[in-house]
Amino acid sequence: MKIFQSRSFEKKVKKLFAREKEILDREIKKIAVTPSLGEEKKGDLKGIFVHKFRIQSIQYLVAYRMVENNLELIMFGTHENYYKDLKSYLKNRQ
Repeated sequence: MKIFQSRSFEKKVKKLFAREKEILDREIKKIAVTPSLGEEKKGDLKGIFVHKFRIQSIQYLVAYRMVENNLELIMFGTHENYYKDLKSYLKNRQ
């Protein structure tokens, strides 16, 4: 299985501190082992999974999907405007 990052995901991860990146990497490994770990979305976001986890006291969300046998990491961030931004990103990408 290969893991791909979107440009948006990559930019957000660059801004994290080393300790936060370690936690994110651990969560991504969990997703890679069990792709159904996150909650599958409905409607406009059908086929997208969102996994929620905490870094310190802040809840973060990772949007991803399985493309054939590969994992595509789409977006990472806090809950505020997350789904609106995710829909916008996916719409502009097509």
